[in-house]
Amino acid sequence: MATKILIVEDERDVQELIAVNLQRAGYETLCSSSVAMAETLLRQTLPNLVLLDWMLPDTPGVMFARRLRTEQRTADIPIIMLTGRGREEDRIMGLEAGVDDYVVKPFFPRELLARIRAVMRRCKPQLTEDAIEFSGLALNPAARRITCAGRDIVLGDIEFRMLHFFMTHPERVYSRTQLLDEVWGDNVFVEERTVDVHIRRLRQALEPASLDGLLETVRGVGYRFRRNLPVAGAFSVAAASGVGLPQEAA
Repeated sequence: MATKILIVEDERDVQELIAVNLQRAGYETLCSSSVAMAETLLRQTLPNLVLLDWMLPDTPGVMFARRLRTEQRTADIPIIMLTGRGREEDRIMGLEAGVDDYVVKPFFPRELLARIRAVMRRCKPQLTEDAIEFSGLALNPAARRITCAGRDIVLGDIEFRMLHFFMTHPERVYSRTQLLDEVWGDNVFVEERTVDVHIRRLRQALEPASLDGLLETVRGVGYRFRRNLPVAGAFSVAAASGVGLPQEAA
């Protein structure tokens, strides 16, 4: 899945220049010249990142950034502010509004691409192509390859994306609803039980390498991926509570 970037910029030449360079770099782009148009696009699809101009014809970009941060559906979307306002107080205002980076015009396209990659690594590492490895398990998104001790582990597309998400967010517990949003995407209507099916398949794929223990069920909450295999005989506080185990085959 290509990373989708929403460009909110009312200067047509600047908008087209950004879009062309992003597309050449492999990104999918959505373009808007106003906040109203951007909101329409957001209702249809959720981008992975927003490039937001400050000076827009209907609503200042900094106000739109605050609005995005207060709505649950858009609160976690990385935002990069693009603006000619380079004063210190403007930068502070933008950052306090919740933007993740602040780029002053004019800028070089290569600089913008570097800023986008840096923000994505920090905010959405599961959407980057950076290789990741721990506990002998190596995942290379660019090559779509998973190996352990030099041997390939074959996964379906959903299980691959699920493992990539878990490996870029280890030691955190995610509910089935959260996993649906992160792995399947926005506006995809899938039953929560589907998550359990793919968790089971992922465990089965990791079992021959004795790594299925990395994927832990947290009773009454969801699932967690461990950086290291649990010590034999150890158990989590959540598991000891004994309540609300998600109905899936361990």
